Amino acid sequence: MSAEPIKRELLPILFSTSEPTPPIEFTGPDAFPADVVDTLRAEADEIVQRYPQSRSALLPLLHLVQSVDGYLTRAGITFCAERLRLTTAQVASVATFYTMYRREPTGDYLVGVCTNTLCAVMGGDAIAEHLSDELGIGDGETTADGAVTLERIECNAACDHAPVVMVNWEFFDAQTPDSAGAVVDALRAGTPPAPSRGASSLCTFRQTARLLAGLDEQGPA
Repeated sequence: MSAEPIKRELLPILFSTSEPTPPIEFTGPDAFPADVVDTLRAEADEIVQRYPQSRSALLPLLHLVQSVDGYLTRAGITFCAERLRLTTAQVASVATFYTMYRREPTGDYLVGVCTNTLCAVMGGDAIAEHLSDELGIGDGETTADGAVTLERIECNAACDHAPVVMVNWEFFDAQTPDSAGAVVDALRAGTPPAPSRGASSLCTFRQTARLLAGLDEQGPA
């Protein structure tokens, strides 16, 4: 006695939304100055040769071009696309997936206050509000002197040190509104304090981008 075949019905997957999806946009210059392009090409070649396939170098190249203006511009997206023989849409899709790539001008120090569940309960929300009041800026905004960009961030896997503040992705553990305020005051005074762990000193946002690209933080002389 043979079993009857199982009937499988393919159901359509429907997507609906009440609002249209906004287009992905990048601002800033359309092209880098010629001298900047020459330097970027040399450094990009150094990065690309580390990988068996050139397109695998996209992430570090995005950090490289981010180091030029402190955020990803149209010029940076175009440079990466041309160097790796990708479309600008392919580059943009990667650049907008990872939060470490910035689409707005960023200060010398990106101060991220974790306001995910545990940090929020332990005081993260209070820290974010205190720094916002002290700096006179909101989430994602930059001080007028260009020193600090403030943002609320998601979990950074440091719950045992909550509440955590990160400066250019370096940890400042077990913070309070007052201690976080002191960190920000030191940043604006040009005397960045040492992180709680990890690096012995802080780099600026652009220098950090170069390090994440796998290059010397200071750049060519």
